[in-house]
Amino acid sequence: MNDITLFDTAREKFIEKFKRDKRSSYTILAYGNDLTQFGRFLADRQITQTTAVRTEEIEAFKTYLLEDKKYTAKSVSRKLNSIKAFFRYLTSVKIINDDPAVPVSHPRFRVEPPRILSKMEYRALRDTVRDNPRLAAVIELLLQTGIRIGELARLQLPDLENKHLLIRAYETQPERSVPLNPAVKKALQQYLEIRPKSKSSELFITKNHHPMNVRNIRSAIDRYFRLAGVKDATVNDLRHTFIAHQLAAGTSPVLLQQIVGHKRLSTTEKYLEFIKDKVTSADKLEEL
Repeated sequence: MNDITLFDTAREKFIEKFKRDKRSSYTILAYGNDLTQFGRFLADRQITQTTAVRTEEIEAFKTYLLEDKKYTAKSVSRKLNSIKAFFRYLTSVKIINDDPAVPVSHPRFRVEPPRILSKMEYRALRDTVRDNPRLAAVIELLLQTGIRIGELARLQLPDLENKHLLIRAYETQPERSVPLNPAVKKALQQYLEIRPKSKSSELFITKNHHPMNVRNIRSAIDRYFRLAGVKDATVNDLRHTFIAHQLAAGTSPVLLQQIVGHKRLSTTEKYLEFIKDKVTSADKLEEL
């Protein structure tokens, strides 16, 4: 059956459009999972047609997530974004005439400021990991360049240049070059000296020559955060710390935007409200 008014069929068409639009794999996966969950909720109520979904069902789903499943307001808001985008699509292709998601409001939640490590905290992290050259290089690279953990996991040996790191184009992100300071070059050199001899071209590999994936990297760094006594910190906070400290040192937001790969300058500039004692502008990077 290929009746596009069926919820499951319409969901598949919507995800196919996301893929044609070259949306990020994370976005495609998240939207797909959210709509699958909503579809199951509807199926339990014997609703299988998109044309049968009313505002009341979406409101009931929101209440179910908040009260029964105990999701945070932020998580529910993100799931509602998926649902709202789905019904906007159905309206645009004339599958439905009236969008039932429009009247549904997002639950209120407080946006927490980014976690920015102090010098004492990131130095403690460095001290704790110094006997592990591979993780020391990983942490130094994240802290001194602000690259994303997914970008780090995809790095290849040829991406290491003398003074720069090449971040290859992926999904919706264009290729960019990231400068390497002496601290991160030293950490990388120390790691490369003990890196297992392998046919694998990935920069960071395990003792068994398998590439380190995002989950492995995140888990290892979380462990060292705990050992260093740095509380309530995650891998992503190394990126936040790089951006905030560079802005505090006077680095141009435009230059920083290019280095960290923000699509919008406003994303970089939002960090300005979280730093104090800003230095006058200087188009350079500071070593942390």
